[in-house]
Amino acid sequence: MDSPVGSPKRSSAAGGWGALKSCGKHLLGSRAPLSGARALMKANQPDGFDCPGCAWGDPEHGSSFEFCENGVKAVSWEATDKRTPPAFFARHTVSELRGWSDYALESEGRLTHPMRYDAASDRYLPVSWTDAFAEIGAELRALDDPDQAEFYTSGRASNEAAYLYQLFARAYGTNNFPDCSNMCHEASGVALTEAIGIGKGTVLLEDFERADAIFCVGQNPGTNHPRMLGDLRRAAERGARVVVLNPVRERGLERFADPQNTVEMLRGASRPIASHYLQPRPGGDMAAFRGIAKVVLARDAAAVAQGRPTLLDRAFVEHHTAGYAAYRAAVEATDWAQILDQSGLTRAEIETAADVYLGAERVIATWAMGVTQHRHSVATIREITNLLLLRGHIGRPGAGLCPVRGHSNVQGDRTVGINERPSAAFLDALERHFGFAMPRRHGHNVLAAIRAMRDGRSRAFIALGGNFLRATPDTPVVAAALAGCRLTVHIATKLNHAHLVPGHVGYILPCLGRTEIDRNAGGKLQIVTVEDSMSMVHGSGGINRPASPELRSEIAIIAGMAAATVGAARIDWAHLAEDYDRIRDLIEATVPGFSGYNARVRKPRGFMLRNLAAERVFATATGRANFSDAALPAETEHQSARGAADTFVLQTFRSHDQYNTTIYGLDDRYRGVYGERRVVFAHPDDLADLRARLGERVDIVGTHDDGTVRRAEDFRLVPFDMPRGSLAGYYPELNVLVPLSTFGAGSDTPTSKSVLVTLHAREAA
Repeated sequence: MDSPVGSPKRSSAAGGWGALKSCGKHLLGSRAPLSGARALMKANQPDGFDCPGCAWGDPEHGSSFEFCENGVKAVSWEATDKRTPPAFFARHTVSELRGWSDYALESEGRLTHPMRYDAASDRYLPVSWTDAFAEIGAELRALDDPDQAEFYTSGRASNEAAYLYQLFARAYGTNNFPDCSNMCHEASGVALTEAIGIGKGTVLLEDFERADAIFCVGQNPGTNHPRMLGDLRRAAERGARVVVLNPVRERGLERFADPQNTVEMLRGASRPIASHYLQPRPGGDMAAFRGIAKVVLARDAAAVAQGRPTLLDRAFVEHHTAGYAAYRAAVEATDWAQILDQSGLTRAEIETAADVYLGAERVIATWAMGVTQHRHSVATIREITNLLLLRGHIGRPGAGLCPVRGHSNVQGDRTVGINERPSAAFLDALERHFGFAMPRRHGHNVLAAIRAMRDGRSRAFIALGGNFLRATPDTPVVAAALAGCRLTVHIATKLNHAHLVPGHVGYILPCLGRTEIDRNAGGKLQIVTVEDSMSMVHGSGGINRPASPELRSEIAIIAGMAAATVGAARIDWAHLAEDYDRIRDLIEATVPGFSGYNARVRKPRGFMLRNLAAERVFATATGRANFSDAALPAETEHQSARGAADTFVLQTFRSHDQYNTTIYGLDDRYRGVYGERRVVFAHPDDLADLRARLGERVDIVGTHDDGTVRRAEDFRLVPFDMPRGSLAGYYPELNVLVPLSTFGAGSDTPTSKSVLVTLHAREAA
């Protein structure tokens, strides 16, 4: 094994004692292990708070331990006893702090006071809430046009905060809502809306208990949503086939030891998850699913020709779908050579996957950002959907589509109105209820917002959570864009790098976390709500004492800014912030599916929003589920790289001690990396050649030809089981290599899973 990095033992499993040890380490590292442990007992419980980590669903038959290793990290990270008070900012200039790592910044702990940037001293200075709101309002009112302001949203914001935020921005006069979903599952929303009429999945958690086959594509549940591993393992234990398609061989998808299973832990046992593990080239998933469909349709044709029953669900296809004939013709016209080249799989592997599909009565397809962050991601998700439509695997128990979202409420934010392209029906509902006109012009998504700030067309940036600088592509460009703004405002729990590129007027406004008690002036305990990946809406109420008496809730901060900007004549913002039931009443009145909101959300496990596609009612232009007959890409990044000497296809991903841009630690246990993040993974055969020519450490240089030099310096080469010609490494460190000008067709999602790069030897110091 290399030191300090190397490959993990292939025989070891995800979870197990390693997960328990990690939980203990992070609880102790918070300096508040007892309160952290107490908080975990209320995580994802009916009388507790929704985990601030991933959006995986909560079971109806939940136990007292509905959390995972990454949930422990998220809770202990927020519930830490460490603080970042005004005295910290007095000791450190912003210029100095820019040199700190992401991990070091957030390790300082919770923000305690509202802070305003002072350019003369290059420091953040404390400010009163009253003065902060007044100046923010004055700056926004002074803009020439409301469309010069950008209102960014992180997926951790509650339904209530997100609804109030969109109401504030629209009352101000803009639909500029760059949202974290633009960088992850935007392709899923676009593709599914086109295909089935709703941009959400169609399954419930209970469907994983009934599925005969689960296709798990482009995702790493062991790190990104570990509770999913338990559901996959239980499915495998009862005989369901789990077919994984992922370029990198991830330990969590191979074997899992349940840390909550005492007998298994004492025996040192584990259970397999994947029955089949296929490793397509990055961006090769569309070709892989086209190949599976080609096998299925060929076998169906043979069966019918021989007088045997069809292998397809002809009744479903005839009565519930449109475009089948064109899709079948496209599949039959696709050449096997193209399928095998783009996918990187063998024909035998594809035929085996088709065998699993044909042998299952109930099939679920689930995917994440390994699918969504390519140029042709929308077409890929349409292709996955096509396969399920062939045998009617939508709208019945144990089957369906399941995009696995990231942040715990990124789906809910969209449901309640965070959308730069709002529907006319939603705007009509707002106008009827509030009695004034809403802006109708489409606004900016993330990439459009960056370009507008870069070019001086947008002059104000307000962030409801998140770390915009480190989550987005082309990091230096985004830093300059933020610094060039007249106003920047960040609502946050901890310090991050986005706060260190303030505009001419820059604010950090500290808010309560998900785990903390939120009471109104009358002492009433407030709850908020979130929506998970299964369209279930849950209540969430914190149990910990706030990190500082100066903290305000996200809702109170939004209300304060709104009142100072647009006034209270049309909307009484303070009245809404006094009692979140009032905001839920507004959501019920203007967003379909929320009837009886305040009563239903207080029931154990909440309620499910109606999903028409799951009922086989498809709100598309055809009134049916639509097949796509899109051709395979003319060329994938793999094919582009093959024609260029020493060019590789790089994908960025998370380490195990990370959630989105939050770095909990410097280890990546499942990949054998310890104490370091500047690593780049490569196939062992590629790595042997690279080491011989370049040495142990390299610079990674982007090849995108747009006049910008993109270079990530000083990375250690690490062997890993992945396709030849591909590389992988961690974001946000490698986001500097992701071009702003390459994005998904139809989604505008950055192509973070298919970046063309070369490797260069480190120059001698």
